[in-house]
Amino acid sequence: MRIAAPGGGNGSFAAAAEFALAGHEVRLWRRDAAAVQAHRAAGGGITVLDAAGTHLAQPALITQDLAEAVRGAALILCPTPATAQADIATQLGPLLEDGQVVFLPPGTLGSVLFARHCKARVAFAETGTLPWLVRKRGPHEIAITVRAKRLPVGVFPLDLAPQALAVIGQAFPGVIEDCGDALSGALMNAGAIIHPPLIIMNAGPLEHFPKWDIHNEGTQPAIRRTTDALDAERIAVREALGYDGPHFPLADHYASEGPEWMYGRKSHDRLTQSGDWRERIVLTEHRYMLEDTRLGLSLIISAAELAGVEVPLARGFSAIGAAIRGEAPDHQGRTLADVGLGGMDPAQVREVLHHGFP
Repeated sequence: MRIAAPGGGNGSFAAAAEFALAGHEVRLWRRDAAAVQAHRAAGGGITVLDAAGTHLAQPALITQDLAEAVRGAALILCPTPATAQADIATQLGPLLEDGQVVFLPPGTLGSVLFARHCKARVAFAETGTLPWLVRKRGPHEIAITVRAKRLPVGVFPLDLAPQALAVIGQAFPGVIEDCGDALSGALMNAGAIIHPPLIIMNAGPLEHFPKWDIHNEGTQPAIRRTTDALDAERIAVREALGYDGPHFPLADHYASEGPEWMYGRKSHDRLTQSGDWRERIVLTEHRYMLEDTRLGLSLIISAAELAGVEVPLARGFSAIGAAIRGEAPDHQGRTLADVGLGGMDPAQVREVLHHGFP
């Protein structure tokens, strides 16, 4: 299968490497011309480090030309941060062809945002987390700590779900789980639950120490209780909007027994043991603050308003995050209105999610 992987970060490199190793024809797009030239000059490979050893993946193409990357691709997997989605959507939309599938892991309802820039008959899908716990250790080297075991996927428009799930399933065999429409998929986003408490409640150590692992010493019982309470708000919104389980509660991410979470059991232990998340985090610049706290929480708050559900913790972390960034606590960033679903009642939103925009 021909797969395009736009972006130059952890997720895009993991996608390009994993799919190439699986035998797919992979095209990696980067907007940085100098980085593309340097990668080609180095042979165009990606070194993958994982529990099984070291592997060299060879994407078929590394290019700065987005049209060249996506032409004829059955699947376009775009794991860039939600903060970059609007810009990529405007570039990608006019290039898409009938029958293609665009997959955003995770999406923050970016699937609907992307669709508004596209005239072709294309399926857009999103899931709740990046399919890999991965960090770049060099310009062309990545370390994969965990691969996803279960990925709940929502599709926009829902009418195209059979096609989308079949294509995505070829890239992730045995991993994809149908969770309905795009809003259901967006409300599986783990980043908006796990990262706001971790980055805000660890603000002091993050500003004091040169490096700090918020997933290791930063994950204390008080923070875990808060995270579970915030996750309960997300699940309450899902239930009020009529979405059935499983809701993939974040508590399963930390558990050694019981239902498998997206990364399987004991994934948190493997994450902290890797040491790859001991890093310098600048509170006003990091994606945990700009993507998950601002965009992710604003979506939960907006969906809660549609559902008639109170989400005091989501509002509280959203407001504190804005104060840390020096912004007004307006709960804006990625609301239903931002993706074209504003001013609608639940039935109208459901209609668009199922059949697309008129």
